[in-house]
Amino acid sequence: MNLSEKRLVIVTPVYEDREAATRLFGVLSAQFGAALFLVAVDDGSVREPLDIECLRAAGLDGAVLRLRRNVGHQQAIAIGLGYVAEHIGPRHEVVVMDSDGEDMPATIPRLLDRLRADDVDVVVAQREKRVETVWFKAFYAIYKRFFSLMTGRAISFGNFMALKAHAVRRLVSMQELSVHVAGTVLASKLRTGLCALPRGPRYAGQSRMNFVGLTLHGFKGLMVFAEDVLVRVGIACTLTAALSVVGAIVAVALKLAGFSTPGWFSVVLGILVLIFLQTGALALMTLMLTGVMRGGTVASSTAYLAFVDEVLETGQEAATP
Repeated sequence: MNLSEKRLVIVTPVYEDREAATRLFGVLSAQFGAALFLVAVDDGSVREPLDIECLRAAGLDGAVLRLRRNVGHQQAIAIGLGYVAEHIGPRHEVVVMDSDGEDMPATIPRLLDRLRADDVDVVVAQREKRVETVWFKAFYAIYKRFFSLMTGRAISFGNFMALKAHAVRRLVSMQELSVHVAGTVLASKLRTGLCALPRGPRYAGQSRMNFVGLTLHGFKGLMVFAEDVLVRVGIACTLTAALSVVGAIVAVALKLAGFSTPGWFSVVLGILVLIFLQTGALALMTLMLTGVMRGGTVASSTAYLAFVDEVLETGQEAATP
């Protein structure tokens, strides 16, 4: 492969979207030419599988990773980064972007300029503006606040990002990468820079991401910080249980002082006891789960190979891992 001779590597997942991806390849070839090595991850496409000829026709050096099955957008990116991490050197720059055109190739130089600062490991794209429905904007605003409340971190970016070589290797060593890429960047503690970029129109077709898919994607972001979420839930449950005990003491005091009406004391005390038992049990469960999660597992740098059916490179015939 010619990857070692390139400075820029782009990773993009493609699922049943060959027309848009082909247009992207042409734009990238016109903009970067021989300086680019493209890694396209075909996420188990059946109707429109991606072929290496799409890269050759665009005049690009690169590879197509065909997966054995559809694994989802985030894991497809993780597999692409796993492949790249095995072949890049310390001076390589890696860009992750979608293949539908919404991540505009013309804005990549702005990401790379920001990435070349000594105090930055990853540069992520923030959208300057979103051409979305009012309902989507409202849901996204609620989600960002809920994410911040549950994890203690702010998230305002997606998958469009540029990374230095050591950042790529750090991310692929984290098992959370296949769950939520942006969340893993936050969890990695890499030095992250922000770059405000516009969002482009799709080259072709319609987005396959519906409301349910977006909701699932959002909750996967919380899964990356499951331990932090569990601890916060446990603290909230403990405080609620403590307040229920205080309320029960106040209810008993009012009963003894003769200020309670008939039936009031038994109802209030019963409700407070139920709250205490439920929140106390939930607090214990969250603490136990937190202890289990601290055991963790170590991500293998070659784990991505289990999902790859074949690797097609522009300079050779198909290779089966």
